[in-house]
Amino acid sequence: MDDEFEVDDIKQSFSEFKGLPQKLNLHSAPEFPVVIREEDNRPQPRMDRMAGNGMAVSVGRIRKDDVFDKGLKYVLVGHNTIRGAAGASILNAELINEIM
Repeated sequence: MDDEFEVDDIKQSFSEFKGLPQKLNLHSAPEFPVVIREEDNRPQPRMDRMAGNGMAVSVGRIRKDDVFDKGLKYVLVGHNTIRGAAGASILNAELINEIM
């Protein structure tokens, strides 16, 4: 099995990801749940936590790990309240309403 990967392929996979909430076009679901940041100093909580009205996560500094072979390192920022407890509860209710 070939475990090699390219960082650009990982970025593309992250940016193309669509979950069930996006496929069902739920009201609270961000169009793009994962936002890729290319800047060397991003993501940053103060600047990126409100991506997708707080319902998306920002991912940046994606790179291969120098310590572990075939490893990947990245920084991820999300809004803990909006995307976390409160937003997830609302999104789950919308999802249940849609599939029931």
